[in-house]
Amino acid sequence: MIKELIIDSSPSGATIALVQDKQLVELHKEQISNNYTVGDIYLGRIKKIMPGLNAAFVDVGYEKDAFLHYLDLGPQVQSLLKLTKQVRSGGYQSKLLDNFKLEEDISKGGKISEILSKNQLIPVQIAKEPISTKGPRLSSDMSIAGRYVVLVPFSDVISISKKIKSNTERTRLRKIIESIKPKNFGVIIRTVSEGKGVAEMQKDLLDLISRWEAFITRLPSVEPGKKVLGEIGRTSTILRDILNPDFQHIYLNDNSLYEEIRSYVHEISPDLENIVRLHKHKEPIFEHHGIEKQIKGAFGKTVNLAGGAYLVIEHTEALHVIDVNSGNRTANKENQEENAFMVNKEAAKEIARQLRLRDMGGIVVVDFIDMHKPTNRKDLFDFLKAEMAHDRAKHTILPPSKFGLVQITRQRVRPEMNIVTTEVCPACGGTGTIRPTILLLDDIENNFNYILTEQNEKGITLCVHPYIEAYIKKGLVTRQMKWYFKYNQWIKVKSNPAYQITEFHFFSSKDEEIKL
Repeated sequence: MIKELIIDSSPSGATIALVQDKQLVELHKEQISNNYTVGDIYLGRIKKIMPGLNAAFVDVGYEKDAFLHYLDLGPQVQSLLKLTKQVRSGGYQSKLLDNFKLEEDISKGGKISEILSKNQLIPVQIAKEPISTKGPRLSSDMSIAGRYVVLVPFSDVISISKKIKSNTERTRLRKIIESIKPKNFGVIIRTVSEGKGVAEMQKDLLDLISRWEAFITRLPSVEPGKKVLGEIGRTSTILRDILNPDFQHIYLNDNSLYEEIRSYVHEISPDLENIVRLHKHKEPIFEHHGIEKQIKGAFGKTVNLAGGAYLVIEHTEALHVIDVNSGNRTANKENQEENAFMVNKEAAKEIARQLRLRDMGGIVVVDFIDMHKPTNRKDLFDFLKAEMAHDRAKHTILPPSKFGLVQITRQRVRPEMNIVTTEVCPACGGTGTIRPTILLLDDIENNFNYILTEQNEKGITLCVHPYIEAYIKKGLVTRQMKWYFKYNQWIKVKSNPAYQITEFHFFSSKDEEIKL
């Protein structure tokens, strides 16, 4: 599988496209002024305790209070509150936790009112970005993620990814971390650590420790509701989490970002530094790589599949619904079941891609084409699970119900990617009605009076639909010739098949459109 990352940078941020085998599978937008990114740590102030919900609403500077549930406090929240109080009062000077006495873990079945109180200060981490009308979802069970490991304060536990199967490798990695990790810090060893040496693991861990020290340094002076420690940029986060030898190229169109990404890739994976390339073509980077066309084709209500079938995707506040239609694919009664199975497999592959591409979260209900054979239903379920295995978001897939519906729940931590693919009709301006066609030439000549007489433009070109061009140029004494006698200059007339029947535009001698 060939992977490429294409990054379109602009003054407002960057759009990041992940491409596998030339097909767009993920699209992310990173805004320069984007606060409340997953992983950011804020100093929150408790605004309201809700005993009925066993949760608290916390002020982190967002227009709506953020939500913190008891189960998201983390077992060592008492240690976090104690450290915050001591650091802000100047009673704790060390930046690590060597001399810090940990408090007892809180009970899993406790009450939030026993732990927190109104106006209390507590560092919190963004677990879910603001979505729709809801504020951020918070956690005080903090962690700082790196390339190979995740640093967890107030713990001594070393956890290893279950995807690392070899017992020998698990033992080796555990011994490495035990020898270098600081006291009162737990570590989660990530899957990409497999086969890595002591130097790489130690460098990554030291980077995370320096970020923790930066958090402790800023904590005494930061105001409540402000950010204490920010997650690294979205681009770097994606590289940190998914960069591997499968990547062939990373294309960027901005010099400063190119240097930044090249430096970052050199740090985390020096052997892949040369795959970072600067886009130097005149046409936009997404158009050059065919991304713009894929975006337009993938984000509409209807998504067409290669074999003539199509998906209809509807969104509601509570869930997403995907309907699979066979379209113009027809079959005889003898192979109707086989045809339905093939269409469903094709749809399942595209659905797995669409969930990643749009970052659809919550509940997704898929209405596949009915199949009567239990073996086909099971094979489709297994195929969908295999396609969804590439998805980094946590998800659960239930087997098809007796109505043929498949239910999927998918982790949602940031707003769904929604791109409007429809365009306003240039002929009617989106109203659904157009000017009477009998007045079209009057409209054109009225504009001539303004452009040629008042603006004194020379050498202009009128661009119209081919039918209108033919009408203007027809006859012995053409309309174009009459304009020559009337305005005392020759007006070029060109056609554009992409124009609507009543659409027209004027261009100057420098081929620049004249805005009216």
